[in-house]
Parts: sequence; C-alpha cells; structure tokens
Amino acid sequence: MSEPSKAVIGADIAAQISGLSFEDALKQLEKIVDDLERGDVPLEESIRIYERGEALKKHCDALLKSAEDKVEKIRLGRDGQPAGTEPLDPE
Repeated sequence: MSEPSKAVIGADIAAQISGLSFEDALKQLEKIVDDLERGDVPLEESIRIYERGEALKKHCDALLKSAEDKVEKIRLGRDGQPAGTEPLDPE
C-alpha cells in the first residue's frame, strides 16, 4: 500500500475512534488483542486490525492523560484540614 493510501486510512481510523469513550475504545482494543492472540486471523486482516489497535491505544492513552491532568491532590494544612489542592503527581 502506498504511503498516501496509508495516511488516508490512518486518518479515517482516527476519525472513527476520536468520538469513542475510554471504555468503548478499551473494549474494542481488548477484542483486537484477543483476535490477534488466537492466531486464526488472515494476514491482511491482522495488519488492518493491528493498525486500528494502535490507534485505539493512542486514543486511550490520550484520554487517560487528560483525566490525570484534571485530577488534583488535596493538600492538608498543619492542622490536618484541607488547605487547597495541587496537581496530582503520578509517581
């Protein structure tokens, strides 16, 4: 497949996936992993669903990053009472 064709297909996949919730995208990604692990999918189909799986993973990662950016940690004052919030440190 030529590079322009791959770009068009990639953009089409991204457009299809962009509206999915995290849960729906994860469910589709899990099905793709199951299908590929079974090993009975023809080569061309394997490549096609692998590419979709890559796009689903990127979408899930972006949604998780967005959620992490919104979550804040409650900061306690010296008296042990909430004194405000600060960005959540993931590690």
